[in-house]
Amino acid sequence: MFPSITRSSMHRLLATVCLFQLATIIPRPALANDNLRVAYQWNEIDFEFSSDTERQEALASGRYIPENVIPVGLEVYKKRLFLTLPRWKQGIPASLAYINLNETTTQSPRLYPYPNWSAHRRLPDEAGNSVADAQEIVSPFRIRADRCGRLWVLDTGVDELLGNTTVIAPTSLVVYDLHTDNLLRRYQFPSDHLKEGSFYANIAVEDAVCEDTFAYAADLGSPALVVYSWKQQESWRVKHHFFHPDPLAGNYNITGINFQWDDGLFGIALSKPQPDGYATLFFHPLSSLNEFSVSTKVLRNRTYALDSSNYKEFKVLGSRGPNGQAGVAFLDQKTGVIFYALPNLNAVTCWKTSNRAYTIKSLGRVYMSTVDMVFPNDVKVDDESRLWVLSDRLHQYMYESLNRNDTNFRILTATVKDAIQNTACDTNIKPLPDIITNLGDILRPSTSTVAPRAGSSTVPTLHSKPFLILLLATVITLLFSPNLITT
Repeated sequence: MFPSITRSSMHRLLATVCLFQLATIIPRPALANDNLRVAYQWNEIDFEFSSDTERQEALASGRYIPENVIPVGLEVYKKRLFLTLPRWKQGIPASLAYINLNETTTQSPRLYPYPNWSAHRRLPDEAGNSVADAQEIVSPFRIRADRCGRLWVLDTGVDELLGNTTVIAPTSLVVYDLHTDNLLRRYQFPSDHLKEGSFYANIAVEDAVCEDTFAYAADLGSPALVVYSWKQQESWRVKHHFFHPDPLAGNYNITGINFQWDDGLFGIALSKPQPDGYATLFFHPLSSLNEFSVSTKVLRNRTYALDSSNYKEFKVLGSRGPNGQAGVAFLDQKTGVIFYALPNLNAVTCWKTSNRAYTIKSLGRVYMSTVDMVFPNDVKVDDESRLWVLSDRLHQYMYESLNRNDTNFRILTATVKDAIQNTACDTNIKPLPDIITNLGDILRPSTSTVAPRAGSSTVPTLHSKPFLILLLATVITLLFSPNLITT
């Protein structure tokens, strides 16, 4: 009934399996091209004031303190590149600005305030006090331009985060028409969205249907996700255990500066609509090594999103491994590749969402540098399939000081195709057959860090020298022993 298999054939098959396992566990250098190039860079950020007199007045009054200005978020739409410049300290004249991409100056191009200077100024009332209502934008960290030509600004409303912290206005979504730069809508978060410690620093927008768009805002301080419906003009706050930080992943050491953070939900990235019409939201806390996902079908249903019975709808995908804390993430919907900013490694990595495995091996290194990529802080892909990355030395700005004679802020770019070429995310690389993939899963060494129980036997691991010697000896025996080569 079954075809006969000779003993020698079986031995050759076993030898092949052993050789395959040797190939999978012997360390190999990661493929990467580091194809990004520096498009713009600054020692300090300067602005295009209406006149040199106004610039001097801003410097003299302290309204503009160059060393206090740092870019944190970026977005690209058509021929403009937008930057957020949060009010960490005093002296930030505009917290949202842009440069023109046809700008020929790559070294320290001046920024234009968006949408204009007046949107960033608080005017005094009759008593001489600043009036918050007169300020259209206070202090955004991340922004998102959608396919419908709208710029979504997630405004924290907080001034002097590293100084005399003052809440100027409630956290808000401020939405502009990018064709006219007119304000379309302002939505203030309800008071029950603002818990003790709440800090909303990242946004993703599901825009498959322009008039039925949903925005997602991540609260890293009191971990939760706010879901906002453009059509209904209302929002709800979703909680889940996976939004919380991992206490074992809160240590950071970047260019010799050591610090600890306990930030929760931060990285959020949306896939294109799946067959059921809903996207997948990929997410992770900042202080975590793990990646998670959930369908927006769960999140967009207010009743179900707020019901604890949805717990198992949230999935654990896997771990990025040691020092794999990820900040922002962005998913290129054309290729299905997610790009991650990894501050602890001064690197940008990627993962192909069609890959069923989420491990260190399935992640690709896009770019790593202790010069150009020190603290990558935002990642975006524009509508022309170009990857953009902002690095800004945020840790040095917060815990030491920036040297105005150094290049401190860089924007790097490449096409997505070039960025992922020869990495694990390369869409031109065909996946291994299932039989090989499954065999690799079976033979792959455990990444568990749990210590053996007292009294348990010690067995050589798949990476230990005794095991490798034993495995190699088995291959040689199977292939060359005359006593085994029989029919």
